[in-house]
Amino acid sequence: MLERPIKPGRSAAIYTREQRLRRDASPWTIVQAILAPIQFLVFLVSVGLVAYYLVTGAGLALATASVVLKTFCLYAIMVTGAIWEKEVFGQHLFAPAFFWEDAVSMIVIALHTAYLVMLLGRIGSPETQLWVALAGYAVYVINAGQFIWKLQLARREPASGRETAS
Repeated sequence: MLERPIKPGRSAAIYTREQRLRRDASPWTIVQAILAPIQFLVFLVSVGLVAYYLVTGAGLALATASVVLKTFCLYAIMVTGAIWEKEVFGQHLFAPAFFWEDAVSMIVIALHTAYLVMLLGRIGSPETQLWVALAGYAVYVINAGQFIWKLQLARREPASGRETAS
């Protein structure tokens, strides 16, 4: 049975003791720790290449390749993240502790996938396609912020992982 997401204002631990142990033992935790900065680096380079193309009209092939690479990095981190979430929380997505992060991730994936559909289907101009990619990047920044915030909260939790008073 799926639990409800944690309500705003409710102070609860992100992980129970058992979940923390599963998280720490999972090889997918390391995979996520490796993929996240790689994806962010690809994102930074891609933003620069896309902006360069939109400003100068030069470098479309590099800009396009960078967005495609960023999209595949996103898919990789989402698939491995879903496996991680299943190992730690018992469900592939929308575990209560990461409900809102997963919800925003779905928007990021939708926008990146829309870019690929537009690119492969030759829908819209290259500029329009890249603006869709940039919209995906903007939501990705929000989503990355969510995960960084959650990581910081988890680091401040006591090792017992017990809920705090609400």
